[in-house]
Amino acid sequence: MKKIPFLFQQRTLSGADAVNALRPFYFAVHPDFFGQYPREREVNENSLKRLNGYLDNLQKPGSHSVQPMKLTFYVRDTRDSSDVQADLLTSGFRSVSFTLHTNDILSTVMNVLKSCSLPIEHMSGLKASAEASERPPEAPFYRPIKWDKSYYTFTGFRDPEQELQQARRVEPVLSLWLRNNEPEATKKQKVSLPRREELIRLKKELCHKFYLADIRWQRSWGVAHRCCQLQSLSRLSQQNPEALINLQGHTIVFADQSGMNASGHVMLGTMDVHHQWTKLFEQLSSYRSLLQQTEWLKERISLLLGGTQVIHMERLGPVQLIAEHYSTLSTFHKSLVSRRLRLHPRSLQGLTMLLENDRSNPSLHEMGHFIVPTNCDPPKLQVFLQSQAPEARLRTQRKNQLQVEEDAVVKLCLQNLSLRSLSKEPSVSSSQMILCCKRLVEQRFPLMQGLHICVSHFYSVMQDGDLCVPWDWKN
Repeated sequence: MKKIPFLFQQRTLSGADAVNALRPFYFAVHPDFFGQYPREREVNENSLKRLNGYLDNLQKPGSHSVQPMKLTFYVRDTRDSSDVQADLLTSGFRSVSFTLHTNDILSTVMNVLKSCSLPIEHMSGLKASAEASERPPEAPFYRPIKWDKSYYTFTGFRDPEQELQQARRVEPVLSLWLRNNEPEATKKQKVSLPRREELIRLKKELCHKFYLADIRWQRSWGVAHRCCQLQSLSRLSQQNPEALINLQGHTIVFADQSGMNASGHVMLGTMDVHHQWTKLFEQLSSYRSLLQQTEWLKERISLLLGGTQVIHMERLGPVQLIAEHYSTLSTFHKSLVSRRLRLHPRSLQGLTMLLENDRSNPSLHEMGHFIVPTNCDPPKLQVFLQSQAPEARLRTQRKNQLQVEEDAVVKLCLQNLSLRSLSKEPSVSSSQMILCCKRLVEQRFPLMQGLHICVSHFYSVMQDGDLCVPWDWKN
């Protein structure tokens, strides 16, 4: 039997080799190329974060196995052909789902490339370093990738850097873009008004009838899609009203999968049928018990770490299930209990921290919260927290000040421009939002009056008439 050299010579790839091997994949799924498709962009962003965490875990010393992980990507057609135009996304994209269950980087890279029907010929030139497993974990995989221009000539792939430069060159000024797109946005918004009113009515009705705290959505689905989801839940409530009694006091989130997330919200998978939702409702008492245990663990951890509170931010990454969150807290708590720390009970009061499984060293986020690895050495963690506490307080204070300023300038912008609504994407920081809103108030664009505006990183007219405007729009 003929052997494939690059598959059998070495079963371990270094982080740098893996990045090289996955370049065609990154070109095909990078979120920057899905600016006009927010939902697909968000799916790829979340899946990339999860994939990078999976790969980083494989690089950790002593890592022998990882949990299987199902991923979904929207893959662009990156091959040049005579009938493909030079504009972004004109060649379209396709949805690809696959499950990772490999225990080494090489097999994982091959799995990803093959699942996305991407070429693997370039793998023959890669040779893994024998010392890869002895080196400390490398930086996360989610990083810009640049190849020599000859690569694109040889492979037939389009140069993403060149495409982005072309996109930036043709980016219009805001006033011109509004003049060209306001009629379409107004028309779409007018058509969507009945659906928007129905959405508000259904949400209010369900929250009132079953005493729900709130109803939310994991993704930026359109109004029609959201209405269908609420109508489905409403039908279930009419057919089996007893099933929804257990939802009292909960927040419902329509998401990719059913269950309970780390915040204690009940997730309803949009692809699941009523039977699966009903089964989840019947299990809510068990989920609530697990939620109580996670809260108890957070309290114990806070006592051990001088009052530092463990927090969870849904928008900072993919959805974390309550069972996974409990497991993370339990592992971290056991580590702290095994080593006696000398921290005054209130010395770190008012500070917050996030626990992450795929990190090797603690760090301080620009917004003032600590990011702590689950397997962090307790004595080293104590030194880090105490030394960084003053800076953490300054950053937290700055974050709170920015939030107050952002709320004020958004309110001013809504009033002065007579906007129907003004929101932002999670990836837009408070500083960027403040700058954008101040400039909008100064310029006073009449064509924005009565519209729904979302501050983003790109221009787009959404299916319901919402306008996406880059925070750093050109004047």
